[in-house]
Amino acid sequence: MLPPYEATFSVPMHCDSCVQDISSALSKLEGIQSTSFSLPQKFLTTTTTLPPSTIITTIQSTGRPAILRGTGAADSAAVCILETPPPSTPPMTPQPSPVRGLARLIQLSERITLLDMTLTGLPPGTYAASLRRTGDISRGVESMGDVFTGLEGGKKGDLGMLEVDGEGRASLVGEVDWRVWEMVGRGILVRKIGAGREMGVEGQEGHVVMGVVARSAGVWENEKVVCGCSGKTIWEEREEQVARGML
Repeated sequence: MLPPYEATFSVPMHCDSCVQDISSALSKLEGIQSTSFSLPQKFLTTTTTLPPSTIITTIQSTGRPAILRGTGAADSAAVCILETPPPSTPPMTPQPSPVRGLARLIQLSERITLLDMTLTGLPPGTYAASLRRTGDISRGVESMGDVFTGLEGGKKGDLGMLEVDGEGRASLVGEVDWRVWEMVGRGILVRKIGAGREMGVEGQEGHVVMGVVARSAGVWENEKVVCGCSGKTIWEEREEQVARGML
């Protein structure tokens, strides 16, 4: 069993009935050790051994959205938004790439990091996920380098296999032998088996997704409700990400 960690979620809750609905749903999960709620802040805090995606899906089953706000200790969490490769010829008007997945990384101890990856909108089949040497995704697979095996080699850069179903969805949850700081700034590549390097950027469309690993907030390190850059609320930003394909 994985070591427990603490996580915080923003959930639109308005009364005790909301709290009871969510508490009832979470109580059915094995791996939830404790939960607490703040109605004024609309925060849910839990200590758990489950991946964040499981908790978010359970909260959403009550008819409420949920946003992960922080996990684990400071400097122990990272995230990678997985998008389709950029086109070889940039369009005249820049367009955001469709989001096809998300990988969350939570370092639980010196040797255990939880990988929680979800994919959506991909053709059915078997896909392989790997940590790449660089986070340069400007030329797709080619610019990301080889599978990263650590500065001294010997580490496993292959993160695991995913089976995308008929609805275009897949998930991968497991332990990886990496510390978060070793992964930040590098790339994660998810490629359909048989989609080789020789395909080129355009040929990767629909068979490859990629992203850059970036540090994310620990518990109570992110209490903002409005983004300082865009001026949008966290819920407005979430709607934009969902429209782009984020689960």
